Amino acid sequence: MHDIRIIREFPDRFDTALSRRGLSALSGEILAIDEARRSKILAAETAQAEQNRASKEVGAAKARGDEAEFERLRALVAEKKAEVARLNEEAAAEDARLRDMLVAIPNLPLDEVPEGPDESANVEIRRWGTPRGFNFAPKEHFEIAGVKPGMDFATAAKLSGSRFVMLKGAVIRVHRALAQFMLDTHVTEHGLTETWTPVLVKDEAMFGTGQLPKFSEDSYQTTNGWWLIPTAEVTLTNSVAGEILDEAQLPIRMTAHTQCFRSEAGSAGKDTSGMLRQHQFEKVEMVSITTPETSLAEHERMTGCAEAILQKLNLPYRTIVLCTGDMGFGATKTHDLEVWLPGQNTYREISSVSVCGDFQARRMNARFRPAGGGKPEFVHTLNGSGLAVGRCLIAVLENGQQEDGSVELPEVLHPYLGGKTRISADGTLE
Repeated sequence: MHDIRIIREFPDRFDTALSRRGLSALSGEILAIDEARRSKILAAETAQAEQNRASKEVGAAKARGDEAEFERLRALVAEKKAEVARLNEEAAAEDARLRDMLVAIPNLPLDEVPEGPDESANVEIRRWGTPRGFNFAPKEHFEIAGVKPGMDFATAAKLSGSRFVMLKGAVIRVHRALAQFMLDTHVTEHGLTETWTPVLVKDEAMFGTGQLPKFSEDSYQTTNGWWLIPTAEVTLTNSVAGEILDEAQLPIRMTAHTQCFRSEAGSAGKDTSGMLRQHQFEKVEMVSITTPETSLAEHERMTGCAEAILQKLNLPYRTIVLCTGDMGFGATKTHDLEVWLPGQNTYREISSVSVCGDFQARRMNARFRPAGGGKPEFVHTLNGSGLAVGRCLIAVLENGQQEDGSVELPEVLHPYLGGKTRISADGTLE
């Protein structure tokens, strides 16, 4: 959420940043509502002061037997009391209008973020690895002979409909191994604290990270009001909601492996084959809570954590910085990692790592006390996939496929598979 004080002080700068997001100027409308709210508050305070003065004078008029003045003052007290109530109600309505407007406006991009309307303006900043040369036409993951026995879309559709899958046998073993490998790497090498979180949350948690109110259609809600999390960003980030931390506690670095749920409301017709885009999937999420001064360095560090997973799996990828028109609602800067999928002959997103500044912290009221003293300040929050487990499985299967339909598996996974190194053409782990 945005700081109204910053908008008051720098309206032109606010509008310029919004224009880079493709939005029209909003500071005029925001400040008009803010001025109406403040004028109502001032008028209510003035009326309250007049009511208080009249209340004090009522007793004096009664004591000296001035019945006419007593009645006048008593009527004035009642009038001012009603006026205060009306003005406070009007101020509250303006305050609600202002809040509703501010919470619907996306975060402002950093100056260094490239400007552009959509993904076509994203900028590649580096690549790692060389896509493997195949002496046969590589297949998509769901077409590989050794994968087919372990990837059942028909039964999942019978149970739940489209965009679900049942994983079995060797394939689910590899999927589970990937999640375990990611967690172990983040904990032992990257210093993240492993966390297990609920996947059902209250409205406040979804609001805190920006899923509500604007993007409610992208998530699932139960009949009793809980929301199924779209990612553990929601739970990990909101773990500091309402807190005032000591600066010495920062940075807080967490990771969690959870089920995730997305309605994919805006993706009709996209990636309908295979398991690239599902309603239910698993992710290993990373979240950091930092001071404002260290958040950009933390963004680079978190990007490196995600890249390290791909490098250890020997999966070629590229790192891009998203342009202003392609960034998520809460981000002020985002790096995407795109892994090479030979079956599609292209790079596809496998991780987004975003720094959000104090945008989410304001929504959550998450602050810290500076070590040198002074008023509490809002923390900065960051989140990133470390990685999307299902998409990583796809990349492992497609990059490791052999002409006979078998799949050679990355060496780092062998210990997690009891020493097994491949999926045979008939779907056996061996």
